[in-house]
Amino acid sequence: MENSAKAEEYEKMSLERAKASVNSETESSFSINETTIASGTGLSEKTLDTPRKRKEFEDDLVKESFSSGEDTPFKKRKLDAEIVLEEKGSCDDEGISKKRKRETEDLPKGELSTGNGTPKKRKQEFEDFHEKQKNLEEGHSSAVAAHYNELQEVGLEKRSQSRIFYLRNFNNWMKSVLIGEFLEKIRQKKKRDITVLDLGCGKGGDLLKWKKGRINKLVCTDIADVSVKQCQQRYEDMKNRRDNEHIFSAEFITADCSKELLTDKFCDPEMCFDICSCQFVYHYSFESYEQADMMLRNACGRLSPGGYFIGTTPNSFELIRRLEASETESFGNEIYTVKFQTKGNYPLFGCKYDFNLEGVVDVPEFLVYFPLLNEMAKKYNMKLVYKKTFLEFYEEKIKNNENKMLLKRMQGLEPYPANENAKLASENVDDYEHAAKYMGNSQVRLPLGTLSKSEWEATSIYLVFAFEKQQ
Repeated sequence: MENSAKAEEYEKMSLERAKASVNSETESSFSINETTIASGTGLSEKTLDTPRKRKEFEDDLVKESFSSGEDTPFKKRKLDAEIVLEEKGSCDDEGISKKRKRETEDLPKGELSTGNGTPKKRKQEFEDFHEKQKNLEEGHSSAVAAHYNELQEVGLEKRSQSRIFYLRNFNNWMKSVLIGEFLEKIRQKKKRDITVLDLGCGKGGDLLKWKKGRINKLVCTDIADVSVKQCQQRYEDMKNRRDNEHIFSAEFITADCSKELLTDKFCDPEMCFDICSCQFVYHYSFESYEQADMMLRNACGRLSPGGYFIGTTPNSFELIRRLEASETESFGNEIYTVKFQTKGNYPLFGCKYDFNLEGVVDVPEFLVYFPLLNEMAKKYNMKLVYKKTFLEFYEEKIKNNENKMLLKRMQGLEPYPANENAKLASENVDDYEHAAKYMGNSQVRLPLGTLSKSEWEATSIYLVFAFEKQQ
């Protein structure tokens, strides 16, 4: 109860600060004086045994979960189908923020030259100064772009051996359900010519979702030029398949969407969208107010009335709860780590932490205070219509039989016990304690479907959201 009350106080305080920050457009901060405690959980589900053939949509999503190169990426309760929950990724008009301008101006005047050094030394000092100034202007965007550009494509066999194979499939299922649901909402409003902006498209992990969603036009944009090229190649490969299926038209843009206005880069600057999808990306923009606002402008500025801005992003309240419960400035387990620079004081913008997820993510990120995001979105006539933690979203959507079967087919859960001649993803027996306990106390058909506790701890830091453009 104390933890719940503290979380409510935290969110209320954040909202008040958010409103003040949006009104004044100045940086603010808030702190927690008492420690809040986070609880980790695990999930298990009875494997569904059905002879019914899945729809073609789901077949292709299963293929997608294995072919995707995307870098993305439960409290104790018994659910339908014997599911048990057990306790345990960019444009600003002025280029740089006021804060970074001040940092640049504060550099010692004499740093360019010592006055008594050699010309070569003074030249090096001059170059170092400008490199430092350039880094200040770029913020962390270049680091994010470089990280994703350097990630190598791997084959199906190697991906299936990854420690986070089921975690990535689970996250992919979450996105599939979210995208499918809001595409259906759009389809109820208009029958044809659905246009989508994929903000932070990566290597094109959601292309099949858009194809099976029967959209008419897709614009893919990402900060990493290598990823955009791979996304475009994947699209071309889809077009060249002789399956006689209609495929949407597409354009591909390399841009830092927290610092560049996308409409200047569209083939048709007057183009409007029905959906903007921003999956595991928006948090990179919260380095400054200007960047977060530009990202919102790109996401929502060209949405048609009744259109949706949907996405997934880290839940700042969950991150802070875990940080405050930790004895150090970091927390995590063998597959993920989150490390803050300090604890107890959390600015609304530029609250940086380093996030590492085994093999796919190792970049700086920024806390997204959702009450602040909600306030900022009102500037673009957006209304928050949906927000759930990953746990809440899972519990809600798994009750639908089609979603349940899709989760099985996409291999979003790990079989427990392991199949003959197979190993569990984790060698830590405690990672499956929840599944073993449930299996021992219930009459269930084996194998169960589960996520290891370590994987659930990693994925449960996220939430899903949807904003609707008002008339």
